[in-house]
Amino acid sequence: MLRATTLSGFVELQERAISDLRKRLSGPLVVCGDAGYDEARTIWNRMIDRRPALIARCAGTDDVVTALRFAREHGLLISVRGGGHNVTGNAVCDGGLMIDLSPMKSARVDPRRRRMTAAPGLTWKDFDTATLRHGLATTGGIVSSTGVAGLTLGGGHGWLMRKHGLACDNVSAVDVVVADGRCLRASADENPELFWGVRGGGGNFGIVTSFEFQLHPLTTVLAGFLLFPRSQARDVVDLFREQAPRAPDDLTLGVLITTWHDGRPVVAVVLCHSGAIEDGERLVQPFRELGTPIIDAVRPMAYAELQTMFDATNPPGAWYYKTGYLDGAAMEGDRFVETLLQHCDFPSPSPLSRVYIEHLGGAMGRVPPDATAFVHRKAPFDLIVIAGGFEASATEANIGWARDTSAAMRPFMSGAAYVNYLGADAGADAVKAAYGPAYDRLVKLKDTYDPENVFRLNQNIKPSR
Repeated sequence: MLRATTLSGFVELQERAISDLRKRLSGPLVVCGDAGYDEARTIWNRMIDRRPALIARCAGTDDVVTALRFAREHGLLISVRGGGHNVTGNAVCDGGLMIDLSPMKSARVDPRRRRMTAAPGLTWKDFDTATLRHGLATTGGIVSSTGVAGLTLGGGHGWLMRKHGLACDNVSAVDVVVADGRCLRASADENPELFWGVRGGGGNFGIVTSFEFQLHPLTTVLAGFLLFPRSQARDVVDLFREQAPRAPDDLTLGVLITTWHDGRPVVAVVLCHSGAIEDGERLVQPFRELGTPIIDAVRPMAYAELQTMFDATNPPGAWYYKTGYLDGAAMEGDRFVETLLQHCDFPSPSPLSRVYIEHLGGAMGRVPPDATAFVHRKAPFDLIVIAGGFEASATEANIGWARDTSAAMRPFMSGAAYVNYLGADAGADAVKAAYGPAYDRLVKLKDTYDPENVFRLNQNIKPSR
């Protein structure tokens, strides 16, 4: 027998039941002690060390349905893993059944229609590899190991969001397995309310087994970063605040305050310009005129190269995030810069830790707030405090640094946050604020498709009853 966690306690699973499930799955069923168990339960954020009783490594939608129905029959706690780039660790449960979608990596591109049908186990590297050979792309992540499904269901920030909208804005249809095991198609014409909810509402309503994305012509971008000494941070942040609001949709900017590999505290302007190269060079020039940067790594490059440029500073390891959208009016004065620089106490406990101000707006801001469950369309920037790459012995120091830095910047935040950046310790109030004005409508959708809160390991929307 195998002791497993249920939604309300524990159950002893009989060997016959486990054997029967194993036979009904096309993909492997992995149990503690099996070869590959530790690999299957490990995700990008190594702070997460949970041990599911069972891991169903799904080969396709039929396996998802089979695993879900088994879990429902036995009342098991369920978690759902997509690409595995999971800050909160919700992809992995303790003692329950993990439905692992990472083997599901099919990708079909229709270059004539500029459409991509993507399975939920794809990472953005997989996605870009499939689309860019046709000279096509869509908004997706800034680290190539990020999963397509998780990023898209939470909204989907990325380099192209100011030009083409969020990842979820480029989804035209999804296939979803809902809590009762039904397989539904959701689009503007079929189950439109469910379609609204999965674009920003996360994994609260079911397991998405297929996405259809709109693609856009793209091959080369002007992109990279300009690295300056920490002593120029005020000038960099001031110029960023001046240039970002007037930037065309082709340009996405960011400011990164961190520690360089040689231990020097530094500040960087990171950018992607997806229009004409000469226009991008003109827009970058004011930053180059700030002085001689330590490194000027801005150049024309393949979009695929940009998508992997920051992989080296985001390796698998221990990661902890604090975040919030910035209030445009509150960040206009000197006090914002003074507070930011005073509390970005570098060098931080970990050399991979950083504070990042992300440039929003453009096309993502012109989508009506009620068009999708992602409602924070008017936020000009967000701020992310990231503690990363630290040893277990330094966990307390790193989490303390991130919390203190975030708390110092809270007066300049709107109170809302991007749901995909919420940390594992985000409370119910923070989750509700992340869904914002859409929350009550999302609760009604939860009542319809998951009234028992089967899908609860996420930034959870609780049913009303």
